Amino acid sequence: MGIQERKEREKERRRQQIIVAAKRVFSEKGFNKATMEDIAKEAELSPGTLYLYFKNKEELYASLSLRVLQYLHIRVSHVNKETQLSPDQKLRSLIDAMFDVYEFDPLIIINMFHLQSSETLKNLSDSLIEEIKVLSKTSIGAITRIFEEGIEQGIYVDVHPVALADIFWSMFSGVVLWESSKTIISEYKKDYLKSTLVTAFDLFERGIRKPA
Repeated sequence: MGIQERKEREKERRRQQIIVAAKRVFSEKGFNKATMEDIAKEAELSPGTLYLYFKNKEELYASLSLRVLQYLHIRVSHVNKETQLSPDQKLRSLIDAMFDVYEFDPLIIINMFHLQSSETLKNLSDSLIEEIKVLSKTSIGAITRIFEEGIEQGIYVDVHPVALADIFWSMFSGVVLWESSKTIISEYKKDYLKSTLVTAFDLFERGIRKPA
């Protein structure tokens, strides 16, 4: 192993060390209360070292979301490549993929949904914004193609497939965010996320189907 390769491996190891520490801090304190100093302390590094890898707290927060977006892209693309499946079968596989994406890292996906609806995006570097855009666009594009096939085959209602993909994603993110917030504002702490998502996906599937 050459010197340059060792340096790159050490750089990536340190970056992962920071990300793991950030996840713990954001989990305990939330985004607003967490500071770069808190994260540096958790990572057992100096604050200055953190700024060598991430320009601000927002960028570090957003970097956590990339892992989920990358996994989402992989799962949704895999569903789309199953050419032997009917649109209905693909939609059910897509729904299974959404549960997998959530279970991949529940905390991070909740953070990602908060990120998408906040001012945080304005404080990110152009390269990070571009990476988020590309992953989001390709994933929504893959979801769109599933609905497009169903519309072409006369299975689903004849509306723009992008609208169906946007509604599907908005429904998923909305249920996840609302159910997570209920654990804070409600006296009932039981987790109804999965059962609520099952109901939401079932109603969605019925709603987009053409009448027999």
